Amino acid sequence: MKKRESFLRAVCDGDVSELLHFVQLHEDAADSFDLNEVLQELSRKQKEALWDKLKHVLTQVLLEDPVEEWQRVGEGDDDAETERAPQKGADIIRLWHLHQALLCFDYDLEESNEVKDLLLRCFMSISCIKKEEGRRFLSFLFTWNVNFIKMIHGTVKNQLLCFPRSLMTDIAEIYFRAWKKASGEILELIEHGCIQDFMHHAIHLPRSSPLHPKVRELLSYFHKQNKCRQGVEEVLCRLYQPILWRALKARNSEVRSNAALLFVDAFPILDPHFNKEETDNEIQRQFDELFTLLEDPQPLVRSTGVLGVSKIAFKYWEMVPATVLADLFRTLIEDLAFDTTSADVRCCVFKCLPIILDNVLSHPLLEQLLPALKYNLHDNSEKVRVAFVDMLLKIKSVKAAKFWKICPIEHLLTRLETDSRPVARRLVNLLFSSFLPIDQPEDVWCERCVALIQMNPAAARKFYQYAYEYTSPNNIAKLMLAIRSCLNACIQQRSNASYSGEDDSEKENMSVPNNMLSIDDVPTMAGLLEVIVILWRSIHKALDRNEGAKNHIVRKFASVLSEYLKIFKDDRCMSPIIILASFMPPAAIPAFSCGVISKLRNLENSATEHKYGALLDCLCRWGKVGHVLDLISDWLSVEPGVRESNGISERRVRIQETLESKPELALDYLEYLVTHDMNRDALLSLPQETLNQLLKVLEVGKDVLDSHVRETDARSSTFHQATALRAFGLYCRLSIHLQYKFASEGQDSLSALEETGAWVENTVLPAFLSEEQESSLEQQIIQTYLIVCKDFIAVGLGDSDFQGNILNLAAVIIHTDRGCVFIPTLLRILKEVVETSLPHTTTGGEHITELLDNIQKMFQRILERMALRLRRHQEEGIQLIHSVGETLGEFLHVVQGCSVACPAVPHGVLSSLLAAAVVEIGYTLRQQASNPEALTPPKTFSDLPPLSSTLIAIVSKSANVARSFLHELMESIEFDEIEGIISIAAAVYIVALLKGRHKPSYVKDIVIALRRKLTSHSEILKDDVSSMQRTLYETALHALDEILRP
Repeated sequence: MKKRESFLRAVCDGDVSELLHFVQLHEDAADSFDLNEVLQELSRKQKEALWDKLKHVLTQVLLEDPVEEWQRVGEGDDDAETERAPQKGADIIRLWHLHQALLCFDYDLEESNEVKDLLLRCFMSISCIKKEEGRRFLSFLFTWNVNFIKMIHGTVKNQLLCFPRSLMTDIAEIYFRAWKKASGEILELIEHGCIQDFMHHAIHLPRSSPLHPKVRELLSYFHKQNKCRQGVEEVLCRLYQPILWRALKARNSEVRSNAALLFVDAFPILDPHFNKEETDNEIQRQFDELFTLLEDPQPLVRSTGVLGVSKIAFKYWEMVPATVLADLFRTLIEDLAFDTTSADVRCCVFKCLPIILDNVLSHPLLEQLLPALKYNLHDNSEKVRVAFVDMLLKIKSVKAAKFWKICPIEHLLTRLETDSRPVARRLVNLLFSSFLPIDQPEDVWCERCVALIQMNPAAARKFYQYAYEYTSPNNIAKLMLAIRSCLNACIQQRSNASYSGEDDSEKENMSVPNNMLSIDDVPTMAGLLEVIVILWRSIHKALDRNEGAKNHIVRKFASVLSEYLKIFKDDRCMSPIIILASFMPPAAIPAFSCGVISKLRNLENSATEHKYGALLDCLCRWGKVGHVLDLISDWLSVEPGVRESNGISERRVRIQETLESKPELALDYLEYLVTHDMNRDALLSLPQETLNQLLKVLEVGKDVLDSHVRETDARSSTFHQATALRAFGLYCRLSIHLQYKFASEGQDSLSALEETGAWVENTVLPAFLSEEQESSLEQQIIQTYLIVCKDFIAVGLGDSDFQGNILNLAAVIIHTDRGCVFIPTLLRILKEVVETSLPHTTTGGEHITELLDNIQKMFQRILERMALRLRRHQEEGIQLIHSVGETLGEFLHVVQGCSVACPAVPHGVLSSLLAAAVVEIGYTLRQQASNPEALTPPKTFSDLPPLSSTLIAIVSKSANVARSFLHELMESIEFDEIEGIISIAAAVYIVALLKGRHKPSYVKDIVIALRRKLTSHSEILKDDVSSMQRTLYETALHALDEILRP
């Protein structure tokens, strides 16, 4: 009696903790308190009062601690958050213990609306969904009222976009629990209104929708319960029956693909009430559906079918008839693996075969079938090759077969030699244990290295380039030293004596691999030296962090470097030896490091890059690039005859020596330094005074060119014309680098470039334009300067004034027919000017507006000059048009990007382009007036005149450019800029070729406008039946009708 009174008092006082205490007593079998007995003893009025109080308590709980608070992470300090976190779980548990009180609420009463809203918010709470008691409570809410289920389902669907995919299993569990406990009308609504609704969405949602994988994940929970929970198999069969099989035959390929994913995940979909014969027939029907998927005309559906076959074969290998398996795998391996219409399908085959390999029972069959796929390693699609090598890695890991029996080593090495990084890294992983067996002695590593080099030297270089990714730096260092020992053993074998450069403790005791390797085998020796360089480069960061290991390796290789230089004289060996020397400090190899400059000085003038490149790299790594600059300056500024050398002090004896001038080799050295990043950084790290002096030395090339252009006697110089031209180019390029490097420090190298521009404009250009014969020197000077200016603008160094000066120079160049040779370069300059000016269009002021206006005018002049060239010299004009195609496309792409920030630029450019095309097509039509048969509309771009053909073909390659071009055409029609039968016919021909590059509605508007223009001339041409214009009128009208025809 006391407990009863205490319970009622707790309800009246709203004491939640006390109320929960009594709920726990009720659930405790050892306690005598029973809520059912208490409720039976109460009168009707007392029960109503009790329910009102419980409703009030529940409402207060939800108001004081809303559901959204359960998800919100505390914004206070860590202590506050720690105190709050356990309370969330407690709130959810407390809510679950009060779930029976919900049955006291009348769903249809208006007063319950607030509770409904609060309960629906529970379905938005991730914390509530994740907690066991929360899922119990949420599944219980399905039983409150049939109408509430619709609200719950709508809330969940609205929240799916916000929920992570990992939460889908918990949500599915809520639906599953509700389904298991439901009956009658509620069960029917859950099945057809919720579960089947998800099935429908999983089939019809676009594959790109973020909801699609979530809905599939949710349904996958039900599929997994199929074999372990009674009744699930029957309901899935019943619910899928009206939608799935129809969707597999839908016209929409994406619907078929989505349906196939569900079909595969739920396979087999069977009614448990079927007898054996019915079951066998149904399973056979579903296998037939699988074959249909594999033969579907759409690649997406075929790929889904491949995935389905792989999953089903993995799960049900023992139960699938052998004949069915054989047919399925024959389709996969003989047909789909060689599907020429889709790389995605081929890729899918090799991605899905590893799924089957996880079933050991599949290995014998696959071992027989997979060798037929060896040539897929050479597929022209990178993603297919990646998937194929991943499959080989899977075969290796599960020991299903010997991977080299499926794809021979020769094929693997050939592909390793030439393929991209993603494929090469996987091939290295596949071959790693074969050619670098870590669990075997180091002499075996070296033997395998020699074998790999002899099989395929290029593949060996690629293999050791990525080897560090699959082992420790310590093992890489061990391999380097093992190769060193092998080389030393070869040298010892040759001399039949111990290596004299080491103590007895340092003598090599490694035998020559297979006793067949000799230093006379130059390719193998060079390969071993190259591998040492590659390995050292791959672990240089690790060595920098381990000074002791680095010093040990340096000491080991420094001790044998001089011997290597004596023994290995072949160029193939010398390059890696010199690179190896560059990794060591010069003090460790004084004999070599002191002679590098001498080697560079003594090279022949015609020496190739492989002779001097490694030596220059050495000096740059050692910080001695200044010595190279001294040598370059000496060769470029030396006067013929006797030069004093070694006269450092007045008291010393002066030695007179003749220094041979090698300006071509000096420029080769400088070009190499400027071209390679590491060397360029070393060069630009020198003091400004040194670099300025180099710039002055290079300026002599410009002086020599000036003498040739002016046809005056060149000053005493060893420069040939070609050498002077190279020096001039390097002078301009070095000016850019100095401006980029030292602009922030106040040095202005731009003035040197501007002075050069003035010289080109005032001296070189007049000479070029006045010559009757073609002058290659002036043309090369102008071309060199324009290219340098283009690069200067591209890196963001040329301001608007500089760009304006270049455009003015371009206007002078293009003024005459001889300037046509520079049109490709001028277009590149226009492209760079537009790109660099684009960010300043809103803030640049009048000078930017003027600059952009000049760009449009320049483009118009270029088109006019090209058209003129085509009329005067057709063959040369056609060659010019073909040479500017790619550059013109890039320019239009950049111009299209200005359509929002500065619409005047694309308007001006495209209007010029349109005018050029219309005028040329119209001119051609007039020329063909005597031949009416030639007036037929063009079917391809090549049917247009040369310039128009190139212009319209370039426009058609970009949907955005084509859209803007058609918009420009529409404006020209509306503003009566296209008049006359010939111009209208030309516009019709253009639209006929571009009709597929824009939405039909817009093309239709243009066609209607053109038709209106045409019909306005119908009365004039009515009586003139035989004229060319009448023929054009009828031809254009017919072409417009063809465009409008669906």
